Amino acid sequence: MPAAPQFQSEFLRTFVARGAYYDCSAAADLDALFQWECVTAYIGFDCTASSMHIGNLVQLMTLRRLQQAGHRPVLLMGGGTTKAGDPSGKDETRLILTPEQIEENKRSMLGGVRHLLQFGDGPGDAIMVDNAEWLDRLEYIPFLREIGRHFSVNRMLTMDSVKLRLEREQPMSFLEFNYSLMQAYDFVELSKRYGCRLQSSGSDQWGNVVSGIELGRRMGTPQLFGLTTPLITTSSGAKMGKTASGAVWLNQDRLSVYDYWQFWRNTEDGDVGRFLRLFTDMALPEIARLEALQGSELNEAKKILATEATALLHGRAAAETAAKTARSAFEDGTMAEGLPTITAKFPEGILTLAVAAGLASSNSEARKLIANNGLKLNDAAVSDPKLMVDATALNSDGVLKLSSGKKKHVLVKPA
Repeated sequence: MPAAPQFQSEFLRTFVARGAYYDCSAAADLDALFQWECVTAYIGFDCTASSMHIGNLVQLMTLRRLQQAGHRPVLLMGGGTTKAGDPSGKDETRLILTPEQIEENKRSMLGGVRHLLQFGDGPGDAIMVDNAEWLDRLEYIPFLREIGRHFSVNRMLTMDSVKLRLEREQPMSFLEFNYSLMQAYDFVELSKRYGCRLQSSGSDQWGNVVSGIELGRRMGTPQLFGLTTPLITTSSGAKMGKTASGAVWLNQDRLSVYDYWQFWRNTEDGDVGRFLRLFTDMALPEIARLEALQGSELNEAKKILATEATALLHGRAAAETAAKTARSAFEDGTMAEGLPTITAKFPEGILTLAVAAGLASSNSEARKLIANNGLKLNDAAVSDPKLMVDATALNSDGVLKLSSGKKKHVLVKPA
């Protein structure tokens, strides 16, 4: 990671202090711009799923920090670019989504995160834009003549998003190959329409960001800038937000508030301070105090991280309820009402229940869990993988509790 310059502007100093800085273009000019004016900056999100996920959260927090420092964030939804598909980090072509699927994904994605920003008509209020507004209206040959002539195929073949796919001998469609042109054109169009001067992204998007900066220079826009964040991994080297059960979604209908809280509670010891800086609005001195805690006291810091990160996304009341549920389930040993809940018809095999509850991804994984004494039914270890669970296992509230280890619990109600 490049060493961060000694910035003078409030936003960039905060960005560095929060651990979000990776690199930028024309650092001195960008720093001066942030001191001179209210900067309009954008980050783009393609509409490939019904929810954003933890991997998007660093970028969402970048927009939030921008607004907190008095600048104007643009949340760009890729209704147009989603129709092409970003090849970055992919081994195969994305599935082609219908316009209706893209629109529904956009609506759902926005619903889960728009409260992180203040939208409106003021100079520092966030705006949401869909690049389908201009990309869907482009005529192919005029676009190639006006935009495509500024791009070197030789250079495009050296970009990581293309080169890695080719090195792995994985097919890459001509549609995907054009993605870089579309993203660069987005930057120029946003500059013309909204005075946007900055694009922020993950460091893996640097090639596309630079393409936009260079296209702007050739098409006569004011100087454009790029700012990137590091790709977040855990202390053990795992990719941030990847769990055994899949992505950590931001929408509540894809991941319960309790499970979201629990994801942060399970943070590795070495990541507590870093994640508090990146994913909460807590004051830096208080974060430094929590980061210095040792032993069992560090667990309290993890609970604070979980509650603050969850409150930011789902609201304070929901975060406190999740924390209370966890306290009841883990510390008090009670059948907490706020635990994730599924329904099942009884009698049912223990392996099927474990998979349905998300405690194992398959029957074979559930068997391994049982063999390692990791699966519990009503707090008692399950030893027989052939166990059939019937209604006699229900407690007085008419539910039973399945647990994987000490940290994951699911209630099962009769269907």
